Amino acid sequence: MIEAGYPKLQSPFWLGVVAPAGTPPEIIDKLNAAFRESMAPAETRARLANLGADIKIGTPAQFGAMLTAELAQWTAVVKAANIKVE
Repeated sequence: MIEAGYPKLQSPFWLGVVAPAGTPPEIIDKLNAAFRESMAPAETRARLANLGADIKIGTPAQFGAMLTAELAQWTAVVKAANIKVE
């Protein structure tokens, strides 16, 4: 984006997994543990690194905070640019 003339724009690609609202915390923790385990093998990490992935598995609370920050950031961008849904 810097080369395109937008030096301040940062929009990294990320993936996350969410569950329906109201999912019991013990289920969320179990899912989080399974994702951590699936990303632990060195071979898995190496394959994803070869694709340019930077694996970051945090806590459900950290992911929630990141989603809140993303929503605030992009809501501000949409409002500032007066973007409307068509």
